Amino acid sequence: MASCGGDGGGCQSHCRRPEEDDGAAEGARERLDSLHVTGDYSTAGTGDGVWCSKCGAEGRYYNGLCAACFRVSVYNKFKLAVTSNAMISPTDNVLVAFSGGPASRVALQFVHEMQGKSLKSWDASKSQALPVFGVGVAFIDDSIFSLNPSDETEKAIEEIRSVVSNLTPHKELHVIPIQNICSLSPENGRSRLNELLEMISDATGKDDFLHYLRMLSLQKIALDKGYSKILLGSCTSTIARHILSATVKGQGYSLPADVQYVDARLEVPVVLPLRDCLAQELRTLCHLDGFKTQQLLERPCTGINSLVSSFVARLQEENPSRERTIVRTAAKLRPFGFNKFIENSYHDFLPSRLRCKFQNVKNGESSLSDVLCPICGSPLNESELQCLESIQSKAEKKVEIFAAHCCKSCSFQILPKGEASLEHFYSVLPQSITERMKDGLCFDRSQLR
Repeated sequence: MASCGGDGGGCQSHCRRPEEDDGAAEGARERLDSLHVTGDYSTAGTGDGVWCSKCGAEGRYYNGLCAACFRVSVYNKFKLAVTSNAMISPTDNVLVAFSGGPASRVALQFVHEMQGKSLKSWDASKSQALPVFGVGVAFIDDSIFSLNPSDETEKAIEEIRSVVSNLTPHKELHVIPIQNICSLSPENGRSRLNELLEMISDATGKDDFLHYLRMLSLQKIALDKGYSKILLGSCTSTIARHILSATVKGQGYSLPADVQYVDARLEVPVVLPLRDCLAQELRTLCHLDGFKTQQLLERPCTGINSLVSSFVARLQEENPSRERTIVRTAAKLRPFGFNKFIENSYHDFLPSRLRCKFQNVKNGESSLSDVLCPICGSPLNESELQCLESIQSKAEKKVEIFAAHCCKSCSFQILPKGEASLEHFYSVLPQSITERMKDGLCFDRSQLR
């Protein structure tokens, strides 16, 4: 491709003309071929006069960009989120939550590439003062609820093992059945989990409860194996659906805690580096790079979460910017104190512009002054705190205090009705949930959001 030059009698628009190809187009085709572009997504090399809006190469793949520029664009969003929010430090050991879907697959690949670049920099450094962060992978196996045959599930898990094993440097893969959070015995854990789900009559409550158990399973893996951060593949599309569903379910007060880049309310902080990436972008990137994805859980989807997903999908078809608009609007809500990291030894190595991402508290001091729901981890609002205070002063049983600690959404959708059913539900709950209940009202309301 060549420019008409814009001098003399030229058009002075610096346009590019394919008939004066000087070899750049051929190089662009080679770069695209090296990215294994398949299917109907790419128009590269068709000679139809469609050019990348960034580099000017022939062929646009997605949103006006060629394949190479599109991949760089998505990776830069990921990298900007990580660096600007101080998500990963050299001393960290990061656990990537891997589900097999496009979002978690891209998250794993980008973390792997970032680790590889850090290793190269470390090898080239003379001092080698700072270490390179470690990476592990966790897969929560909830195939007991899947409609797929068991052999297909086992095959999919083997493919996940193959994906992780092909990454160098080596990354340990932790495959944990979701029922293990209820009991270490597989049979006992499955029966207890099924018993819990049978006592939850609301379809939305069941979906939410399983989601909370997955997060608890990730926390348990991280604590047992010594990981310092949990990295989720939640993207703009996923967060947009959560924003609307949480609003419908009456979780507006705790909503700001779920849409930030950092969530440090539990023992192991959770980070969302793909918050600015659309699901369509991640699916396209997986297609572009030839990444295999898995969909292990196929079961009828009912309830509020399913309805909201369908609604957001229609909105996105009408206007591709709807999901971004929803997330940007919710991100303006005032976050909680645990949406920042606590200052640690790595704080001294950070540039001054990033130090505001850490809370100015000493190590060992808790930055959490909020009382959290023991099931979903949502902060309780003022009315819920008043109700908790009045009930706790006269409660005689632990189950009564537990129910008072739960947010209104969990009380309505998850907790069974009736005293006997509630006591049985409490007795079957995983210990990691019942232990999250505070023994007393040890909080300072003046420090609440």
